[in-house]
Amino acid sequence: MAMGSLSDSEDDFNPEINTTPLVDVMLVLLIIFIITVPVMNHNVKLDLPRATSQPNETKPENINLSIDAQGKVFWNNEVIDDGELKNRIAAAAQKEPQPELHLHAERTTQYEKIAQVMSAAQSGGLGKIGFVTDPQGK
Repeated sequence: MAMGSLSDSEDDFNPEINTTPLVDVMLVLLIIFIITVPVMNHNVKLDLPRATSQPNETKPENINLSIDAQGKVFWNNEVIDDGELKNRIAAAAQKEPQPELHLHAERTTQYEKIAQVMSAAQSGGLGKIGFVTDPQGK
């Protein structure tokens, strides 16, 4: 008769815990949470009051005033005389917001005519006058 000793039965018993299934379950749960968290919406619906901080400003149209070498005045490519120029400047000065006057003058235009147009714009009430020039070499 062979009798087993106490030490033989201890070899079959393993006191360590197998953690591989636990790690597998935790990884699956981690993947599920990574996928579902961005889908969740954490917004709180509120009915906020409506107000504007700045008024909507409309940009005024620019007036293109051209003077050729002979002294002819063109209002947006339309020939006008001095009386019509004063009337149109007065009408443009009444607009809100006030338009800008872009002054195009040929190089050979007499300065006296440019000064007269600038004086008419100032006396008519236009406050913004810009001089348009050609860049060098063009």
